[in-house]
Amino acid sequence: MQRKTSSQVSPEQIVYGVHPIIELLKAKARKIIRLYTTDPVPKAFAQIKAMLPTYPVTISYVNKAQLAHLAGTPDHQSLVAIAAPFVYRKQFFNPDKAPFLLMLDGIQDVRNLGAILRSAYCTGVDGVIVTQRHGAPINGATLKASAGLAEHIAIYQAPSPLQAAQSLKEAGYNLYITNFKGENAARITYQRPLCLVIGSEDIGVSSSIFKYGTQVTIPQRSTDISFNASVAAGIMLFLAAQQD
Repeated sequence: MQRKTSSQVSPEQIVYGVHPIIELLKAKARKIIRLYTTDPVPKAFAQIKAMLPTYPVTISYVNKAQLAHLAGTPDHQSLVAIAAPFVYRKQFFNPDKAPFLLMLDGIQDVRNLGAILRSAYCTGVDGVIVTQRHGAPINGATLKASAGLAEHIAIYQAPSPLQAAQSLKEAGYNLYITNFKGENAARITYQRPLCLVIGSEDIGVSSSIFKYGTQVTIPQRSTDISFNASVAAGIMLFLAAQQD
């Protein structure tokens, strides 16, 4: 899995929950500034404290209501950190070094985004492309939904789906684009270097990029309904990864 190489300028970020903070410390890609917890401390605190970097990290002991206020949710597991901004990749991907990519076109729900990033890590994806336009941010909720695994994924932020698709084709990637009218995703051969493209929860993939790849579909009972975006991504990632 490639490390991220450049940071995007943004405010300090709240990271909450046991696994997101553990993975933040494991990745060592960005600085942790302050750690908030309760007194008495949660069971996971000893493990986290042992992983803290050598530079000073202020530890503050507060009540759960204060932690919920900091995190914006009661789902903090008694641990909240303030960290440097999330690190995005600056350079576009090289198919020789990153033959298995995932592109997300307009995923707007942060929990869907986090769940997809978790599946991407588990299936060995080399990098993920997200879009600035209509894309969900990588925030505390995203990191929580990814169980912190987003910290270990090279994530590139493209200006738009069209520019991302054009850059992928120019680099030599084969695009497999999810769409209701595509070929059966379970019956095709995925040729590497490849990039799977998953569309937004409501309108799917932008029609402007269909011409850049092979359209594929996951068979389902009716076209009146569809898989959740994170479920569809998990299925597609599994199918492509099995042909490695």
